[in-house]
Amino acid sequence: MVKVNAGCVLSLLIVLLALTSCSRKYKVEGTSSITGLDGKMLLLKVFQDGDWVTVDSAEVVHGLFSMAGRADTTRMVTLYMDGEPLMPLVLEDGKVKVTISNSQLVANGTPLNNRLYEFIDHRNALEVQYKELISKQSRMVLDGANVDEVRERLSKEGEALTGELNGYIKQFISDNFENVLGPSVFMMMCCTLPYPVMTPEIEEIMRTAPVSFKENPLVQDYLAKAKENMQLIEEYHCLQQNAGQATAQR
Repeated sequence: MVKVNAGCVLSLLIVLLALTSCSRKYKVEGTSSITGLDGKMLLLKVFQDGDWVTVDSAEVVHGLFSMAGRADTTRMVTLYMDGEPLMPLVLEDGKVKVTISNSQLVANGTPLNNRLYEFIDHRNALEVQYKELISKQSRMVLDGANVDEVRERLSKEGEALTGELNGYIKQFISDNFENVLGPSVFMMMCCTLPYPVMTPEIEEIMRTAPVSFKENPLVQDYLAKAKENMQLIEEYHCLQQNAGQATAQR
């Protein structure tokens, strides 16, 4: 029987782990058809401890830019230019292709970036359909349709599109609870609200969310602020109700 030295096995495992870690690298290769971007510095930033921290940067030269580094962990980052956010990206093992033009901002080439921008494309398409209802209403009225009937019909179409959009977003978040896309898209959804608040959609998401999602720092921070605001809203309504009752009794 061949005896294997335990120390040698441990050393080999450490070497293999180190090699595996070093082999995980990201590369961002971008192209831009916007001439005004030449000479500009693009920054990749991650939101960390309440602040945006730069993790990589590159200058746009003749419409091209490139960044590369280790991808020991998968992170959601934002591409910035001149202090303004351009687009979200996932820094993960592999090569990410970024396309910047006047008509689109797209990142693909790695699994999570592909998934993210498929989601963004579909969400944008639904939002365009919703906005087109306003033009549709004007056209129908000009064609002689009854205004009230048009409003009722398009109101139903708008409610259906809103329901489809909300359902699509909720399902995407649920499908990605266990990776960086879930919390990130959750925060994108929350940023459309005027202030942190618990909506039926958010409450439904949280009912099925795993612990790992609920313990995400950004999610935790939002939920804490939303619950504080809900408490304030409830207290305000109580004060209004009491004031109304007092007035009625006079």
